[in-house]
Amino acid sequence: MSICGTSVYVASWVEEVTNMVSIIDILNFILNISDYLKDLIKQYGTGTYLILFTIIFCETGLVVFPYLPGDSLIFAAGALAASGYFNPVVLFIVFVAAAMIGDNTNYWIGYFVGPKIFKQEKSRLFNKKYLDQAREFYQKHGGKTVVIARFIPIIRTFAPFVAGIGSMRYPRFFAFELLGTLSWVSLMLSMGFWFGNIPFVKEHLEIVFLAIIIISFMPLIGGILYDRLKKRSGRRAPRRRHDGSGSSEE
Repeated sequence: MSICGTSVYVASWVEEVTNMVSIIDILNFILNISDYLKDLIKQYGTGTYLILFTIIFCETGLVVFPYLPGDSLIFAAGALAASGYFNPVVLFIVFVAAAMIGDNTNYWIGYFVGPKIFKQEKSRLFNKKYLDQAREFYQKHGGKTVVIARFIPIIRTFAPFVAGIGSMRYPRFFAFELLGTLSWVSLMLSMGFWFGNIPFVKEHLEIVFLAIIIISFMPLIGGILYDRLKKRSGRRAPRRRHDGSGSSEE
């Protein structure tokens, strides 16, 4: 069960959740997230840090909130920190803590709930073979999957959950999760802090946020396309071998 496989595996769940939320509303929030953050600061002051913590925690810790902003939120907060709205050190601590606590919550939910749910042999969604596949995959590729998934929206919400389902050893999960979280928060926060207030970027933040969304989803889209091409080539291979054997008999 690769990153691509994980995305396909949770697709129906994501679809049900996102149907409850208007995609237009989500995009509007993300593309204008700087304005929303400024309004929150005016209204709640330092309490905005708690709101930021809650958003990142929910995005990483609860599988029903994969649509919440992560990359764009941290980037926007970093840009506002450069303008004096936030303390960048406090932001870093808040985002790292929220992501780590969220991922660990997600891991343990998957660890305890997974074996109880995925025990049916004939179920399409909760088939026991998915549990076995997850365990086998995370034993081999769990470390790099946890790190890479951190940079891919939606997948980062489900990766810790599936790691728990796959019974990935917790010390190993924690180590790679810490590495991925520190890298992710450092990159997005520093990009926002250093580039968010460049005049061109500041005047075209909507385009920047849209670019962040597209770039973040590129590995996921590439993985899905690669997986489909691999399956197609696998289906054609037996036909070629059959044709070859037939010609040799003639």
